[in-house]
Amino acid sequence: MDSKATNLPPICRFIVLTAAWLSGTAWSADEEAYFSELPIVASVSRLPQRLADAPTSVTVVDREMIKASGARDLNDIFRLVPGFQTYPNNTESARATYHGMGDGDYSSRVQVLIDGRSMYSPLFGGGVNWATLPVALEDIERIEVVRGTNAVSYGSNAFLGVINIITVDPALARGTSVSTSYGNQNVRDYVFRTGGKIGDVGDFRFTYKQQNDDGLTNRYDWVDSYFSRLFDFRADFALSDRDSLQVSAGQADGVVQNGRMLLSHGLWVSNPENPLRDMRQSDSYAQLLWRRVFSPDSDLQFRYSYVVDRSDDAFTISNLRINQSGDEGVRHELEVQHSLKLANTARIAWGGGWRDDAMRSDWSLPGMGDVHRSVGRLFGNVEWKPVQWFTGNAGMAVENDSLAGMHLAPRLSSSFHLNAENTLRLGYSRAYHTGSTVDYRGQQKAFGVSYFNARPDLMAAESLETFEVGYLGDWRDWRASLDVRLFSERIRNRLYKIDMDARTNLAGNLIGLSTVPIQDVDIQGVEYQFKWQPFDVTRLIFTQTLANVSSQYLPSALVLTNSSLTTSKAVQIQELTDRSMPTCSTSVMLMQKLPLGLEFSTAGYWQESMKWSTNTTALRYHRIDMRLGYPFRTGGLAGELAVTVQSLNGDHNEYKWTNPGDATPNGRIVERRQWVSLRLDF
Repeated sequence: MDSKATNLPPICRFIVLTAAWLSGTAWSADEEAYFSELPIVASVSRLPQRLADAPTSVTVVDREMIKASGARDLNDIFRLVPGFQTYPNNTESARATYHGMGDGDYSSRVQVLIDGRSMYSPLFGGGVNWATLPVALEDIERIEVVRGTNAVSYGSNAFLGVINIITVDPALARGTSVSTSYGNQNVRDYVFRTGGKIGDVGDFRFTYKQQNDDGLTNRYDWVDSYFSRLFDFRADFALSDRDSLQVSAGQADGVVQNGRMLLSHGLWVSNPENPLRDMRQSDSYAQLLWRRVFSPDSDLQFRYSYVVDRSDDAFTISNLRINQSGDEGVRHELEVQHSLKLANTARIAWGGGWRDDAMRSDWSLPGMGDVHRSVGRLFGNVEWKPVQWFTGNAGMAVENDSLAGMHLAPRLSSSFHLNAENTLRLGYSRAYHTGSTVDYRGQQKAFGVSYFNARPDLMAAESLETFEVGYLGDWRDWRASLDVRLFSERIRNRLYKIDMDARTNLAGNLIGLSTVPIQDVDIQGVEYQFKWQPFDVTRLIFTQTLANVSSQYLPSALVLTNSSLTTSKAVQIQELTDRSMPTCSTSVMLMQKLPLGLEFSTAGYWQESMKWSTNTTALRYHRIDMRLGYPFRTGGLAGELAVTVQSLNGDHNEYKWTNPGDATPNGRIVERRQWVSLRLDF
């Protein structure tokens, strides 16, 4: 180490080493000229890489984009990412899916990480509950979205992609900030954040945030509202010139409405068989992340996280307590990762992890107490750069699941740098996706009737083979970039909850469900994102996805379900699969700095129709959002006054519209929402 650097305080020496490692000093000076304007990402191979070297496409959503989008809810951000679909929190939990396949209450095929911690919960169907993610938009530094399977790096939940949320370094959050937002639909938001030093070697950041609104318009047989509250704390310590420790903890609570109303004598009243009630949910966590930097080319990380999820929407029918959403899920997770330079032309990131998931539910796992599930995995990714014009990536992961067995996930990718502005990428990967704990162990019964029976003997894991061709253009003279991804994704043994004995209840709905493989699915298409900054004060982002989903039933499906896949039911399920993503979706965002210090942004979203459930349709829509902000500074006080309007162009449907002819229409209508925000920084 340089003698001058050794005279710095420990925290400064650690920052110097970290910056040198992330800047890729292991690469030659000639290579630094390549793609110097493109961001460095670490979410694909777990190695910090330029986008031109990464084995698949990545969309980076930075703080400026998050603010300019005008989003209040995190899942709303992903409208700006090619291939993603999302809808607002309402009587059912918000979802964000990539390339469809978003059936179920909580999507489970895209891994969501916050500072390396998985947001997947054994309680919520092995999926993500967007209502209780313990992170405030104000604390997000950037989001790296891996558009394509990444099970080789992050396990079976990264089946179709990864959302990696990276929060702000506490050293950059000094002082105190308070903000509030007031608007129609009872929008009432409050944020308090403070940060500072901890002695000579640490920094901390604490955030409290509360959100409230009346949700989507009350139409027919449901009532919508949303309340959330979170506490989040993070502290970073430089223990020595080589060692750092990150400590974080927090809790998020969310309350939404469950239940339905019933038309009785011309009046809408609470349905006694599904009464209106609060669904209360929470996520509490603690995490330790220790890192040692051996050199600019090598480091070791150890992470431990503890997460508890709880949910409750209990109600009583005929003295029977029903709590379909609860009760508790607990996760312990350990992970170690070592990154190092193997030679002048190669680097590797490898490691392993273990987690224990425990779930307890009187409804889904009656009489079983805590049901445990342990998963161990080993992973490795190698980057090879023998010459300036070529980058090769290879990875392999093996995962052993106490409920689902052992699976391998390989990946190969080759990037050809045609010149300093153009890269062509070819890639192949294979991944696996397993069911939830309830899928393997669940037994749901009420009033003597079986609603769900796990059949682990029939639970083959889903497999995914992906072939892709990518192009990345970095046209620095034009201050523009273009990322194109052509993909062919084949899912075998698509899992679905289907009736196994063809019995029906009084309402004609199939009962006695089990999760079994029923389909093979093909997803093919192209997606691209174009970014252009023609002037220092103007930034334009355009994305589009064109895709086709097709499916066919497995020959074994009718045998497994004893012919319960009747013609009408089979058509419904196949239509749900084939329309689980729109054939075309487009987004565009303009960010413009105006005279007098004003900042203007507008975003437009266009989406063809799709289906989130078998008996409903999300209609084709377009939506325009707008934000106008005025940052100010007076003496020691700074802040911003802003006005935001969502759905500026008027009402539309994004989530659910019942099929024509239904006796009770049940649409979810997104109306114009506007609010004024004030932030003060001290």
